[in-house]
Parts: sequence; C-alpha cells; structure tokens
Amino acid sequence: MAGNAEVIIELDKKRMTAMAERDYATLNELIADDLVYTHSTARLDTKQSLIGNMQSGSTVYTAVVPSGVAAQDLGDAVVLTGTCRISVNAGGRANNFGVRFTDIYARRGGRWQMVAWQSTRLPD
Repeated sequence: MAGNAEVIIELDKKRMTAMAERDYATLNELIADDLVYTHSTARLDTKQSLIGNMQSGSTVYTAVVPSGVAAQDLGDAVVLTGTCRISVNAGGRANNFGVRFTDIYARRGGRWQMVAWQSTRLPD
C-alpha cells in the first residue's frame, strides 16, 4: 500500500515523543503486547516492563529525537532504520547518547503497532 512508509515514520515520531512526555495512553496504543525491545545495552524489555519502568521512575526519558529515518514498506509490516539521540535517567544516572536503530511496525486488526526495537549505541 502506498504511503505506509511515511505514515509509520510519523507514527514512530509520535511514539518517541510519548516516551519523553510520559504519555502512557499513547504508548499503550502504539506498542504491541508482544513487543521485543532490545536496548543499546542488550537489556530486553517487554511492553509491560518498558512502560512499567517508565511509570515507576526507574527509567525516565527526557528526549528521544530521531534523524535520518528510512522505511521499508513490506505491506503489513514496515521496517524503520535510522539514528536518534536519547536523553534518559536510568537507575539514577543521567545519560545522553546516540543510537542506530531498527524498528518494526506491523498492521494488526487494521492498526499499526511497534513489535520490535533493536538499537546499537553510537561512539561518542
């Protein structure tokens, strides 16, 4: 379907903004229940643990800013690749770093949700 790439790039920007703004309703809508989220530290999260850590305050994102995002439209799935700057307080430590990421969205029941994230930290 034409236009999926642009739609998903914008949807993922919305998800990143929701992380920084602690907009849990939007995150719950955009993230699939079976999410596999691999952090740049190799830590794995599920939807429940990712949002739960944010709600508890153990992980507080203050900015997630994408750049150079490209999309591969596979019909009912779209693969995003790009970089982003992340500012986060995790475990009481403030961090600001860049990552290269692969992010996958799938269309299920007529709506798009993020099903996987894998990031690699960029050198400073």
